[in-house]
Amino acid sequence: MLNPFMQPGPLNAITDVPGIQVGHYTDSQNLTGLTVVFPQGGAVAGVDVRGSAPGTRETDLLDPVNLIEKVQAIVLSGGSAYGLEAVGGVMRYLEERGLGHPIAELSTPTVVPIVPAAVLFDLLVGSSKVRPTAENGYQAALALSSGPVAQGNVGAGTGARNGGLKGGIGTASAVLENGGVVGAIVAANAHGRSHDPKSGELYGRFLELEGEFKLKRPPQPLCAPDYSDIFLSTPLQTSNTVIGVVATTAKLSKAQARKIAMMAHDGIARAVFPAHTMFDGDVIFSLSTGNIPLETPAELSRIGAVAADVFARALLHGVLNATSAGGLIAYREKYDV
Repeated sequence: MLNPFMQPGPLNAITDVPGIQVGHYTDSQNLTGLTVVFPQGGAVAGVDVRGSAPGTRETDLLDPVNLIEKVQAIVLSGGSAYGLEAVGGVMRYLEERGLGHPIAELSTPTVVPIVPAAVLFDLLVGSSKVRPTAENGYQAALALSSGPVAQGNVGAGTGARNGGLKGGIGTASAVLENGGVVGAIVAANAHGRSHDPKSGELYGRFLELEGEFKLKRPPQPLCAPDYSDIFLSTPLQTSNTVIGVVATTAKLSKAQARKIAMMAHDGIARAVFPAHTMFDGDVIFSLSTGNIPLETPAELSRIGAVAADVFARALLHGVLNATSAGGLIAYREKYDV
């Protein structure tokens, strides 16, 4: 679909936002991993936790009433709550480079890197005993790059499952007519499906820009919602989470960044049915690189609306780039698209 007001960036990735770098650590054998999003120079950040089973770190610091103004990185990790250990390695990487909140009172120059994080549950897909560690976090930070972002069974998407199929990590971007950029990176790991189980059609296909999904067949009809089996409790259905980051070149306050994160959650609802269930721990962070000021609340609302669409597209890229693993079949293999 052509949109005269919004086109994908050159990489169609969150790294189209200037200053944003991404690094993955992938354990393909044990089907787990993590992803680091690094805004060079730090960034104003917000967060919105919408799911009912979240696993997070340092999210309270992003409340607009609290002290810290900028974060140095965001971590998305597998391993459930155990995966929060990976943040320690990212902090070590940042401390070695003098990046963090300075502690002026100490005689030796010291910084405390601010690294919020969210985790997803992948313990039933690969090994339940192997989870991302601090050393793995350090390795992911060493892999940071501003170039193309690997998608599918990599990083935090390595052990992801989405609607009973193999999930993965995906990314997307949009460039507005004024030159502003919005990007997202998402670990697609929802309890709900991203596709109609009868026709196989993607719920969010209408958001596609310039044929980015590379589907081989024309759009299929969507059937009436099927509530008969999606809420049945099985080991592969009871622990899920969509986690991700949106970034923008818009200059945002912490309150505005939180609003963008809130609006970006609409992207999950556009791409997944049902969204935000009791079995999901959905968390979205937002980052502002801060070089394009917003003049009105309407401009902020537009960035939030675009962020929702970009987040949905990134989620679908995670599904479409996934390959079968851990007993889970990938969407492209199941529906030959």
